[in-house]
Amino acid sequence: MTIAVVIPCYRVTRHILGVIAAIGPEVQRIYVVDDLCPDQSGALVRAECADPRVTVLEHKENQGVGGAVMTGYAAAIADGAEVIVKVDGDGQMDSNLIPRFVAPILEGEADYTKGNRFYDLEQIGSMPPLRLIGNAVLSLMTKLSSGYWDLFDPTNGFTAIHADAARRLPFARISRRYFFETDMLFRLNTLRAVVVDVPMDAVYGDEVSNLKISRIVTEFAAKHVRNFFKRLFYNYYLRNMSLASIELPLGVAMVLFGSIYGISHWLYSMRHDMVTPAGTVMVAALPLIMGTQLILAFLAYDIASVPRRPIHTKTLFRKHNA
Repeated sequence: MTIAVVIPCYRVTRHILGVIAAIGPEVQRIYVVDDLCPDQSGALVRAECADPRVTVLEHKENQGVGGAVMTGYAAAIADGAEVIVKVDGDGQMDSNLIPRFVAPILEGEADYTKGNRFYDLEQIGSMPPLRLIGNAVLSLMTKLSSGYWDLFDPTNGFTAIHADAARRLPFARISRRYFFETDMLFRLNTLRAVVVDVPMDAVYGDEVSNLKISRIVTEFAAKHVRNFFKRLFYNYYLRNMSLASIELPLGVAMVLFGSIYGISHWLYSMRHDMVTPAGTVMVAALPLIMGTQLILAFLAYDIASVPRRPIHTKTLFRKHNA
């Protein structure tokens, strides 16, 4: 199978040549995407890199990492690549791990693989504390919005995807900036694609991150909420309906009723220095208890519904029989 590597480039001139040189012979094509880099990464690669596998693509406008990766995906698919690996150009990712990322896809076990720097507890100590806490919070939010409850480290950009899965993605709708990796998971879930974590070590050198946490906190939170409700609508009401489709709204309604009813009567009793009747307490408590149980039942169903059957295996089967 033809394996291609996509490398989005923005201010990575110190590392890009070393990243390309480290890519092994298992890769047949390399796409370097210059996202209007102020340091002209594309021009540097053209001038200094003699690797015949390399194709340099240049954006006339900066589109963000998501836009650069989509450009690389489109070029790789057009050239017949069957597995596409995305590697950052800043040297953080060990290119020797590419076979490990590709293997689950080639074996028909996954449509998309992504790195997980949290797998080895002994290695986590090398990760800056702010990134460690931030990734833990983002992972929880991503589980809710994407539906992939068994994944961690959502912002990890070391990924691989089968071309059949990539071909089905709505390239024009995927987030172009730093929300790209997380939005990819949401889009893949709507396709019922199988996503697998690949353990890897956390490596931090002298690279400079362009990500400013203070700028993206509100943006990420809003997009997570948007994707969460879109996923619920797609999976539980538009494409299919199940008992879980009833459990969630009914549970939320009961919790809201119990909370509002209980708080309002508690405040009334406080203002009038009265003892709240037992019946009033039960009317508030029972909906809270039952609503919480219904929400937990929905979460159990949602967790059990993580996609398990790769969507590209059918395509491979058809090709084999043809």
